[in-house]
Order: sequence, then structure tokens, then C-alpha cells
Amino acid sequence: MERVGLAVIGAGYWGPNLVRNAQATPGLRLEYLCDLDRERAGRVLGEYSTVRISDSVEEVLGDPAVSAVAIATPAATHLKVAMAALEAGKHVLVEKPLATTLAEGRQLTAAAQRRGLVLMLDHTYCYTPAVRHLRELVRGGDIGAIQYLDSVRINLGLVQPDVDVLWDLAPHDLSVFDAILPDGVRPIAVAAHGSDPIGAGRACVAHLTIRLSGGVMAHVHVNWLSPTKIRTMVIGGSRRTVVWDDLNPSQRLSIYDRGVDTCDPAELPPEKREQTIVSYRVGEMVAPALTEQEALRAVMAEFAGAIQERRAPLTDGRSGLRVLALLEAATESLRSDGAFVELAEETV
Repeated sequence: MERVGLAVIGAGYWGPNLVRNAQATPGLRLEYLCDLDRERAGRVLGEYSTVRISDSVEEVLGDPAVSAVAIATPAATHLKVAMAALEAGKHVLVEKPLATTLAEGRQLTAAAQRRGLVLMLDHTYCYTPAVRHLRELVRGGDIGAIQYLDSVRINLGLVQPDVDVLWDLAPHDLSVFDAILPDGVRPIAVAAHGSDPIGAGRACVAHLTIRLSGGVMAHVHVNWLSPTKIRTMVIGGSRRTVVWDDLNPSQRLSIYDRGVDTCDPAELPPEKREQTIVSYRVGEMVAPALTEQEALRAVMAEFAGAIQERRAPLTDGRSGLRVLALLEAATESLRSDGAFVELAEETV
């Protein structure tokens, strides 16, 4: 298939990663790097690059050689830049979050749908080999019915000036939940508790609890203040439990054939029907061999493939809306002292 002409908008922290991976993706042809600071863009591309530099989004969007844009600008600019690209008929890949509010996100998804364009979120973790395998395990039924999900993402990280720790870190975990949950299992309510022990003016430590349909509970702990870095997710199933340790490259996934088996009291002899018998299953642990590859390369390949094949990507605009709905509900819960906030079914 003909390669897709791409422009990367933003040469700051994430832009250079997009540039590098776009240039290594066979389905893409990098045409521009756009940034208000032309010198910074030039340093990203190097002296011998044939990729054009521009400080004008209008110039880039007006070039017919550009069919798609990848946006790596501050979240507050996503609505303006992404909407301009969609109105110019360009496919859009945007860094998380999709927008700063659910209402803005809906504007973008509606615009993309009206024009038949691809709108994709750069939910990078969803494209790691570990999460792709985890998605197959969960959605394929290998671990049985989901019983709980627990995720911890803590580090001595950068306290952001414009968002709290939930909006900064939790989108990673929420996007993974969205990608791996089987059809029919959806969030129905959210409760959030946070604290600001350093006086930053926003939550620096937070715990998010999500009620899922079917009585399943999901939990996310995010923290900017921990001296220890932990990125771990546990997905408990009725048959197996999977542990994803993103910081362990030699064993990112561990699948445990261990858990609790219960017996229906109606199936017990009359003398034992007053109690449910619980037995513990202790089986082996399996660590599947996974090929290490850069997730952002897979993001770029998915973006190109979705455009060329005229299909929705794994992390489309609707997945971005679902993450925004959870984050907005979490913010409302924080203001309401941790009360559960229900999610509208059409939203999620």
C-alpha cells in the first residue's frame, strides 16, 4: 500500500519519539516536524534530514502531501490542533489525554466520525507485547471470569503544574483496563480518594476504585511521592491470576494457576449445607516468553494500518472518551469526599 504522509506536531518531550518511530515504520512517510521553535525541531531531525521543518500548523495542514498528523502538544491545545487537522481532512493520532474535558473529547470524536477519518489515542502501554498477550488471555477466557483488577503506578515523579496525579498517571492504567476487559464488562461507578501532603495544591497521592458490571472491582493506586518505583497490575480470574510487572524485562507476565474454589451449598450433603466449602488451589506458575519491542513502533504501525485499511484502531477516539469519562468522574468524587459517582451507560 502507498505510504501515509505524516506530520508530527510538537518537538518537545514526546515529539522526538514520534519522529524516530515514524521514520522506522514502513507504512508512514514523515513529511514535516512542526514546532514553534524551529531550532529545537532542527536539533531533533539532525543536519542531514530531508524532513521539512515548519513553525506553522496552517502550512502543514494545507499541504496535500500530508494525510495524517501526530500531535504531541500540551493537552490544553489538543482540541484546537486536532480539530483543525480533522477539518482539513487529516487523520489524527493524539497523545493522551484526548482532551481536557469529556465535552471536548466528544467534539473531536464526532468530527472524525462525520468525516470518516481515523482518530487514534497514543495509549502506548496497550501496544506493549505484555499487554497484547494479557488482552488475549483475558478476552479469550484463559483466566476464566474476571474477579478483580489491582494496579499500582508509583514513583518519585514530576509534580505536574496543571493536573493532579490521577490525570497524570491513571490514564495509563485506565487505558489498559479498557483494552483488556472482555465485552460486556464495563465501568458503572467511580470513587476517588486523594491527598496533598506537600501542599502542591492538587492530589499527589490517590486511590481510585471502579465498580464494574457483574460485581467486579478494579483499583488503581497512583503516587508522585514514592521513593520506590512500582508498575504492577494483577488481574484475578476464576481459573488463573495474571501479574504484569512492567519493570521486570525478564518476566513481565506471570500466570498463576492458583486461587480459590468454592462449592455451591445446594450441592453439599444436608449436614454441610449451612456453610460454603472453600478450597484453595495451588498450581504452577508460567511465565510466557515475550518478544521485546518498542511499543511506540506498534502504535505507529497501527495508525498506518487503520488508515490504509479504513478501520478503527485498537485505541480509537471512543476509547479516549471512556478514559476521560472515568477521569472526570474521579475528579467529581474527589470533590465529594470520595463518594461513588455513577457513569452514564452511553458514555462508557
